[in-house]
Amino acid sequence: MTGAVTIRKCEALDEMQACFGLQKEVWEFSDADLIPVRLFVVANKIGGHVIGAFDGGDLVGFALAIPGTRRGHSYLHSQMLAVREQYRNGGLGRRLKLFQRDDALARGFELMEWTFDPLEIKNAYLNIEKLGAIARRYNVNQYGITTSPLQGGLPTDRLVAEWWMKSRRVNAILNGGRRPDFESLGSIAVPAEIYDWKGSASTRSRALEVQTKNREQFTSAFAEGLAVLGYERSGNGNGRFLLGSWDEELRY
Repeated sequence: MTGAVTIRKCEALDEMQACFGLQKEVWEFSDADLIPVRLFVVANKIGGHVIGAFDGGDLVGFALAIPGTRRGHSYLHSQMLAVREQYRNGGLGRRLKLFQRDDALARGFELMEWTFDPLEIKNAYLNIEKLGAIARRYNVNQYGITTSPLQGGLPTDRLVAEWWMKSRRVNAILNGGRRPDFESLGSIAVPAEIYDWKGSASTRSRALEVQTKNREQFTSAFAEGLAVLGYERSGNGNGRFLLGSWDEELRY
């Protein structure tokens, strides 16, 4: 189904409104947690972008990014990516990210960042192994407790993905399909049952235990200068972050 989908920039107001609607459909946020239409509009006007995936005239996915700066260097922050349920697991999310990359590089950006839930196994695998992002920052309960059922009432802990879009690491993955080897100096596990545990009030405490334990492991590892450089998935669906030393020279 995703092969017939075309990806392009969103420009018109009705396209921004469609992105807003899809956001609500995917995350099921209450109105207080939704990103308003006006931010989609403004993003396009201040150096960010709104990228849409269209099946005919229907919007079935989007990516929203806004510009940021840190220590005098500009980057793009990809705030949200959404794909309609029946279009998932066919590579559309990756296609949206690659379109974002092309647009960002054409406008002089070398770094794109976004945050992601470290308990989401498929998404972590995409970010680290299929796109080549790294992570070395951990934000505790970034958005507070949200109304989205996808979060399962847990704190909104997030890893910060750094996507050095011109790096040797990213080019190796995008051109050859495999990240460069590195010495693994530790790992952090996520059990496949995490989705079921989050989804039920009777087992949510088990999901919270995993989150709390992993939070401590991430913050300790990052304080020691380690970074997430790899991700493994087992045959039964378990996930495992692989930690190593990030060589800044690989950015160039």
